[in-house]
Amino acid sequence: MNNPIFHSPADTSLADIVALIPAAGIGSRMKSDCPKQYLPLAGKTIIEHTLAALLEHPRIQRVIVALNSADNQFERLAIASDPRITTVVGGAERADSVLAGLDYLASLSTDSSAWVLVHDAARPCLHRDDLDNLLQLINRSAPSPAVCGGLLAAPVRDTMKRMVMPSEEEPSTIDHTVDRRGLWHALTPQLFPLQLLRDCLAKALVEQSCITDESSALEYCGYHPVLVHGRADNIKVTQPEDLALAEFYLSRKSKEHIV
Repeated sequence: MNNPIFHSPADTSLADIVALIPAAGIGSRMKSDCPKQYLPLAGKTIIEHTLAALLEHPRIQRVIVALNSADNQFERLAIASDPRITTVVGGAERADSVLAGLDYLASLSTDSSAWVLVHDAARPCLHRDDLDNLLQLINRSAPSPAVCGGLLAAPVRDTMKRMVMPSEEEPSTIDHTVDRRGLWHALTPQLFPLQLLRDCLAKALVEQSCITDESSALEYCGYHPVLVHGRADNIKVTQPEDLALAEFYLSRKSKEHIV
């Protein structure tokens, strides 16, 4: 395992927080005519719900959205005119889009103590209490340099199976049951110091490490991000059947706000 070579800055509870949304994907698993973030959901597009959940938080004053270079839909959304939102051109993979957003932030006179909150464009059901709990990591980082950031996550509840890799002619079969103790589903947002995340992500990409989320970039560099228990209804819309479930969760969330 790699040893940590970067150090997170000293932070306070007043550190700047920038949200970053990688939204350059085409969402092929949704089998739709447009990227999944633009599918209608409860009267808005998915990404509008996602952005609203972030912009409602008083500590998030800026959101960077990394878009596909051919995207012509985001600018048509009403929320696109919000002055707190800036768009950049993303890349072929999620990590490329996140790095593009981080490079843009690094080109500004952004405070070196700033933290970046990376959230999936297709996770529209984020709750304020989950976000509050995750942001507490910033307070914990000042007295404890070992706290390099973290992510929302949920313990695996289902029985996990390892599949035998099949040939084209054979059905999928089980190799063995995986011990689920200690296994967690990685969710978003994921929260890290801006410079630390940028350095780790750039290093991992140059060395062609398999990076599936921001945490994996820090793990590659020897860090141990904190798991923050998140709500199971913070789902990512990936399959067509997820839309109905997300709409149900959003309706419940709306009622909680009214109460």
